Amino acid sequence: MYRLRQFITFCLFLLVVGISFNLDYNPFSEREGEQLIQTTAKRDPLYQEILQKSSDYAEEAQDAYIDKVWKKTPGRNGLQVNLEKSYRNMKESGEFDENLLSLEQTSPKISLEDLPSAPIYRGHPEKEMVAFLINVSWGAEYIPDILKELKKEKVKATFFIEGKWAKENAELVKMISEQGHVIGNHAYNHPDMVRLSNQKNIEQISSTNEIIKAIIDEEPKWFAPPSGSYNQHVVDAAHNLNMHTILWTVDTIDWKNPTVSVMINRVNDKLHPGATILMHPTESIAEGIGPLIRQVKQKGFKLGTIEKLLNEER
Repeated sequence: MYRLRQFITFCLFLLVVGISFNLDYNPFSEREGEQLIQTTAKRDPLYQEILQKSSDYAEEAQDAYIDKVWKKTPGRNGLQVNLEKSYRNMKESGEFDENLLSLEQTSPKISLEDLPSAPIYRGHPEKEMVAFLINVSWGAEYIPDILKELKKEKVKATFFIEGKWAKENAELVKMISEQGHVIGNHAYNHPDMVRLSNQKNIEQISSTNEIIKAIIDEEPKWFAPPSGSYNQHVVDAAHNLNMHTILWTVDTIDWKNPTVSVMINRVNDKLHPGATILMHPTESIAEGIGPLIRQVKQKGFKLGTIEKLLNEER
């Protein structure tokens, strides 16, 4: 009798444990509950209002394309309203509030990587961002001051570095990279690449990539042809090395040693969404990059690397 009582007690214990587990987790019931909540929400006039107005805030994603003048142009993410999140944000007040809309970005179907070989001059023409492109084949004495100002203003730039210069100034290359700036390729010894054979073009780019990778353990993805001199063979050489050829839309012409005010005015007169601003490590840049950054920001533009400028994020 005692053993029978123990057996019955043990069975009851197992039954209680089993019921407890079923109460804590029942996937079918959870799914049903979520569906019930969603169904109830969709009957709410507030949810219907959000649904009705969602098209006013939606924007189609724009594919990357090749412009007749500006060549490869990145696409831009679209926008769509997340109905459920927006409803939850407004449910407490019970009233529609566009400030509480939850907007999500949608990707375009065609990206830069899908386009054929062509140079890139700018970011998307509606992107409120610009990028500093600093071509480096001389001017080592100005690099520390430029980096100091960029750090002070919390701005990241893109430095296109010549292979020969990188070999001779490895510590500066490391310093640039360690401060979070993007390092690109500016050929090995600043030739006019249009005058070179296809093989020589490849050698100029690949040898520079090898030098930079040996210094910072990262291979450049971006190539800026010296003096902006290029033809299709030059662009194809970079493309075949899985790199994009980068040019510019705004030139500081700092190599002519302008005053800081002249340099800044040149930029301000041509500033536009998606701008790429060419500069070098010169005295006018070392002295004027801080004030220039502040003026660019005052005009409502963000500043970022070439990677940030060319991505599809809004």
